[in-house]
Amino acid sequence: MEFTIGSLELNRTNPAHVGTKPLIDTTKTLYQNQFGNISNTAPAEKKSKSLFEAYLMDAIDGVNQQQLKASKLEEQIITDPESVDIHDVTTSMAKAQMAMDIAQTVINRLLDGWEQLSQNR
Repeated sequence: MEFTIGSLELNRTNPAHVGTKPLIDTTKTLYQNQFGNISNTAPAEKKSKSLFEAYLMDAIDGVNQQQLKASKLEEQIITDPESVDIHDVTTSMAKAQMAMDIAQTVINRLLDGWEQLSQNR
């Protein structure tokens, strides 16, 4: 009994991976959202983003925005204490911590799921 994948072929990021598809550079797609379009990245690549990747990048961006907001309020309360309420700072820090905890939990569960899938092969 022989197993064939047919036309399904996964993207390759490492030359040691099996397949005939050309290698892709994952750093381009990771930093593309943060720093804008990279000069040697084709516009078609941006359109071919999967829904999951877009959702994941939006979620990470949301966590980052919470962290930046908390950091900005921390700096503001140190430099100009009368301009910000301490409760706003505390709330912002708690939201940022909760967002980070949720992101860490999701990452850990994704890694556990991937590990379980890998062991079933």
